[in-house]
Amino acid sequence: MSGQTKKSEFNKVLSSKDILVIAFGAMIGWGWVISTGDWIHRGGVLGAALGFVLGGIMIFFVGLTYAELTAALPQCGGEHVFSYKAMGPTGSFICTWGIILGYVGVVCFEACAFPTIVSYIFPGFLKGYLYTVAGFDVYATWLALASATAAVMMFINILGAKTAANVQTILTAIIFTVGVVLIATSAVRGDTSNLVPQMFAGSGNRSVISHILHVAVMTPFFFIGFDVIPQAAEEIQGSLKKIGKILILSIVLAVAFYSLVIIAVGYLLDPAEVNASMAGSGLVTADAMVKAFGVKAVSNVVIIGGLCGIITSWNSFMIGGSRAMYSMADSNMIPKAFAKLHPKYKTPVNALLLIGIISMFAPLAGRQMLVWICDAGNLGCCLAYCMVSASFLILRKKAPDMPRPYMVKHYKLVGYTAVLMSGAMVLMYLIPGSGSTLTIQEWCMAGGWAFLGLVFYVANKKKYGSEFGHHTDIEIEYSETDMEAIRLAKAGRRSKETEAVAAQEAVSV
Repeated sequence: MSGQTKKSEFNKVLSSKDILVIAFGAMIGWGWVISTGDWIHRGGVLGAALGFVLGGIMIFFVGLTYAELTAALPQCGGEHVFSYKAMGPTGSFICTWGIILGYVGVVCFEACAFPTIVSYIFPGFLKGYLYTVAGFDVYATWLALASATAAVMMFINILGAKTAANVQTILTAIIFTVGVVLIATSAVRGDTSNLVPQMFAGSGNRSVISHILHVAVMTPFFFIGFDVIPQAAEEIQGSLKKIGKILILSIVLAVAFYSLVIIAVGYLLDPAEVNASMAGSGLVTADAMVKAFGVKAVSNVVIIGGLCGIITSWNSFMIGGSRAMYSMADSNMIPKAFAKLHPKYKTPVNALLLIGIISMFAPLAGRQMLVWICDAGNLGCCLAYCMVSASFLILRKKAPDMPRPYMVKHYKLVGYTAVLMSGAMVLMYLIPGSGSTLTIQEWCMAGGWAFLGLVFYVANKKKYGSEFGHHTDIEIEYSETDMEAIRLAKAGRRSKETEAVAAQEAVSV
């Protein structure tokens, strides 16, 4: 590891509010608009809500490891830096390359999701049939809107992290408002008789628990997004300890949002109405809002919330993916061109251009192709989660004196739980019959990405030699709150060490 430090080249423009909406907006997305009916079918209303709570607990433990490491190592790239410090260049390459696939996959998927949901609002929107890919019809208007929106998203992110954060704040506020209106209205106009017949799926305790777990193993993929915070850590201003707390808060808010929306829908619609909605538009949440207000046009309010969710996820993963690419390029792991910052806006312009261009052309492959990319990317994200959780444990032993403004209590319990849970997520993708196993197409995409990574690894290691994986720490500015937290953490550690020595001496005597 390099003992050198450098001043950050990024502008510190992101406030605590900015990073909260970036993470929360990334996690809630638009799944709550289109997938609620499927979740209820899988686990029942309360069963699905409990499934999200259980999944949230899994992510909560992983989030705690991220919170400590982000506050301790607030440098662009997040996972790249954590895994480098713990595992060295090779481990860092695997971890970061995996999560970039996840980010790029989501960005490409959202490029297709946006015009698809627009077509729900405007049924006559689809014009100019072009061709069919994997059963999905591609229209000229659909393709044009997808590519144009991708270009706009790329441009917004190049203009600076603050511009992207401002857009995120407005859209997240709209999503949150729509969700709160739905939840509040269901409390007033819902009916317990709707809820009782569909509280849980399955019959018998074992069957009910099985259905709840079936929802739980799926939920972590709806919580991907909190990990964008460490990617942009170098651009965040204020207390580092607060960053850790906000990361955890974003997870708690997302769990509460999903769970309450599911209950609200089940409180407003009876089982027959849920089934009819699934067989019709598939937008069960929107139909629940229509029943609550008795006006068909109200469904568009929920759909607009879904549109905002697409943009917030898209925006967040543009931020995360470009910063991860920048960090790898800065460490001589991928072409150096991706480490270039815009001279005025201080954003990783070439990385953003690449991700933006990919997302502009990705819709040509049709929506089903992008679902495959997204699923393959989820494997990359879960692998990164497991490696970061392991890095958390390694660094507690390898660098016990590293300043930690946000320090997790009971680190062994937290760390090993996070490793086991995230490792289980990875296995779910690998074990046949698990319900989440990758398809042949998804394996081809994941394998192709791994092969491309191997090419970069070998080529850049040959080109840069000992400079491959070179890392320089940034100069960290600690607030008074951070300094006090670090002092207390060190005092607590010394106290424990003294107690351990005294106990050992007592045993010896």
